[in-house]
This record gives sequence, C-alpha cells and structure tokens, in this order.
Amino acid sequence: MKIELTNINGKGIAEIISDNMEVNNTEDALDILGNCSYQGADNIILHEKNIIPDFFDLKTRIAGEILQKFSTYNVRLAIVGDFSKYTSQRLKDFIYESNKGGRVNFVNTVAEATEKLSR
Repeated sequence: MKIELTNINGKGIAEIISDNMEVNNTEDALDILGNCSYQGADNIILHEKNIIPDFFDLKTRIAGEILQKFSTYNVRLAIVGDFSKYTSQRLKDFIYESNKGGRVNFVNTVAEATEKLSR
C-alpha cells in the first residue's frame, strides 16, 4: 500500500494506492485513518476495489461501522468507483444521502474526489 499525499487549499489529502484489498474490517480502516492522520491528512481517498465487497451490502453493517470511525475522528472520506453496478435501492439512497452531507463522498474519479475534499 502506498499513501500519496497532497495539500490543496490547506487541506491534507491522502490517496490510498494499492492493488490489494486494504479495508477488510474496521481495524484496517482505523490503521489507514491513523497512518494518514499521522502524515497530516484529514481527508482520505479510497478506491472501491480496495474495500471488501461486503461494505457495499448494507445488511452486513460494515459500512456503518467503518464510516462511524471516520466521523468519530473527524476525517473526510471519498470512495472512488463505479457504483452504478449496485442494484440495492438502500445502497443507492445511502450513497445519495452521504454525498449530500459531504463528510463521505462516493465519486467516479480521483479528480472529483480531490475537488470535493479540497473545499
């Protein structure tokens, strides 16, 4: 796993770059959160491919547990991926509501993630 750091408009943004599954559980998310915060980033970009697929099945409650950690530590998150493949209306509603709030954003590109997190 590589953490690519940038600073835009005074906001530290860390992008997690990896070909592996990096977030399998809450502890993995906390490790990433801690590593990025230690390096000065309070905004994190994760890629959908690096998050366990069960995250996107809201019945597992994994998404809620992980996103609660980001909220608790006041770290903004952007998840980059193609979310159109998910058919669950609950997940679509969850993504819509998350994007409205701005603390957690589900976006299609890294550029869009960077733009949202640098505001």
